[in-house]
Amino acid sequence: MAVTIRDVAKASGVHVSTVSRTFSAPHLVNAETRTRVLAIAEGLGYRPNRAARALTTGRTHNLGLIVADIANPFFPPLIKAAQAQARERDYHVFVADTDEDPLMEQELIETLSKQVDGVLLCSPRLSNRMIEKLRAEVPFVVVNRRVKGLTTVLMDVGQGARAAIGHLVSLGHRRIALLTGPDGSWTSEEMRTAAASAAGDFDVELSVLGPNEPTEQGGIAAADKVAGSTAVLCYNDLVALGLIEGLTDRGLKVPDDVSVVGVDDSLPGRLNKPKLTTITMPTAAAGRMAVDLLLAAVGAGESGTPTLARLETSLVIRESTGAAPA
Repeated sequence: MAVTIRDVAKASGVHVSTVSRTFSAPHLVNAETRTRVLAIAEGLGYRPNRAARALTTGRTHNLGLIVADIANPFFPPLIKAAQAQARERDYHVFVADTDEDPLMEQELIETLSKQVDGVLLCSPRLSNRMIEKLRAEVPFVVVNRRVKGLTTVLMDVGQGARAAIGHLVSLGHRRIALLTGPDGSWTSEEMRTAAASAAGDFDVELSVLGPNEPTEQGGIAAADKVAGSTAVLCYNDLVALGLIEGLTDRGLKVPDDVSVVGVDDSLPGRLNKPKLTTITMPTAAAGRMAVDLLLAAVGAGESGTPTLARLETSLVIRESTGAAPA
């Protein structure tokens, strides 16, 4: 037979209400008692009834995690880290993919808001105005997008873009292209601003080309756009890998004829030939931090103060960048 809350209470020598509070409001239970109850519950194999607890506490102990494209290698490490962090806090995570579609994103938020305590929005494509409107339905934490009044976790891709431009200039490149991503992308705007500033500092030519699909096909399609540039900084690793394929099909060699830099430091880039020089993004750290901040927002309710957390990035130099051609 399944172990019940009364079995745990009897074995622990406490009232049933104490066991209930241990799982629903642990801060209200004496630390020694809480530790004993949890240990006995674990030993007996007791698992609290989430539906019943939700009725008592008003919390589902579920979180929503919405990503722009689950097939993009950028997102799985973030999802995995967020799920692990949530489990440690006794929460479950529902993951949903918008396929880069802002209307689908809105629909998913409206649906999930009835089933979760909070939502993580990763690289959202919705307008800031719509996100601000939807925040009334459920607490949000946004990853890689600045929205006024919302807690945000940013990966400082601008820092990486400046390092990438400096690296390319050190190799003798004077005509550099930036392949941006989709319209409305915070990452694109950060890269554009930082790359333009660095190009001005180094007195080199920067061509900003976009928008582009954030996929390998987007990179292949951009191969003709970068003609005349000796180096290209791409929106992400997928675009960079597609660009390398497109350049190769046109008889150009990377990095002999054109140097290519990606963003993400994903596994495909590390396995590619040539191995991809890229800006590493702390996706796992962002996933863990976003969960912690979201649970803090859920606990604080409307009285919580929005937080801005910014994580550092860095440039990883591999084989896809080399000296500018003579």
